[in-house]
Amino acid sequence: MFFVSKCITAFKLFYKISILPIEIVDKKTPKAMNQTATDQLTLLAIDDEISIQQILQHYFKKNFSVTTKSNGKEGLLSIQDGNIPDVIIADIDMPEMDGFQFIDHVRSSGFLGNVPLIMLSGKDTSEIRIRCLEAGADDYMVKPFNPRELSARINGMLRRSGKL
Repeated sequence: MFFVSKCITAFKLFYKISILPIEIVDKKTPKAMNQTATDQLTLLAIDDEISIQQILQHYFKKNFSVTTKSNGKEGLLSIQDGNIPDVIIADIDMPEMDGFQFIDHVRSSGFLGNVPLIMLSGKDTSEIRIRCLEAGADDYMVKPFNPRELSARINGMLRRSGKL
């Protein structure tokens, strides 16, 4: 318990992602980073549209352990619980915490700085794409999107990072 408490304290202090309170629900040690029972890569999909969550879950379930959340706040809570994804796909327009705020929190954390982050949006303006990329997103796709194209972009990022 002491070790877990120290790890959580270090996580909160050094990785600046503790904008939300962290509670220990049980006394088990959190799973190791990026490790699942099957050693699959992990994908965190954040979108307030259930249909987009279902598309991402269905398309990527063969190659990833997919977790879906409805807004940026839920996504950060999942990460704080020790579920560190290998890839994050997030919407721009979400309730509670929008995509820009989410990008800021993820990229201000030295812990998540190398996790590929792809933003989705129904808006196709150059200004929004540039704002996302300058904030720290690795890529930007407009809805509706082709899941195969999204997969190709993710695979390219993972190859360059050495995870594939």
